[in-house]
Amino acid sequence: MAFNSREFEWADLTLIVGGRDVTGVRGVKYSEKIEREPIYAKGRKPKTIQSGNIAYEGEFMMLQSEYDALEISGGGTILSLSVDALVSFGNPLEGNYMKTDALDGIRFLEGVKEYKQGDKFADITVPFICLDIRKNV
Repeated sequence: MAFNSREFEWADLTLIVGGRDVTGVRGVKYSEKIEREPIYAKGRKPKTIQSGNIAYEGEFMMLQSEYDALEISGGGTILSLSVDALVSFGNPLEGNYMKTDALDGIRFLEGVKEYKQGDKFADITVPFICLDIRKNV
């Protein structure tokens, strides 16, 4: 039986935002958080931990040309966009499976461009919140 210990690598990532393949992607980060609070009663130690709301957030790092394409599709600003995204890892042509996460209802929080002397390209980070992260769709 053949054993494959190959891990996913950056070349295996595909990012689709608003139905468009983002070929100038430089980084992807997303997370889910839940509010938790210890509940105290008699004594000094918590009796239980209660859970509250769940929040989803992240950021895309991309080249300026990709950021500009998002701005154009948003009518001149990314802040008016509401898009879905797919983040896929894997290459079935090489025999490894595909893992795809869906990020639903993305709204961008800010649009920042930054340029510094000596830059060979503009690397733009765009933070977002979303309604849901569905894993392994």
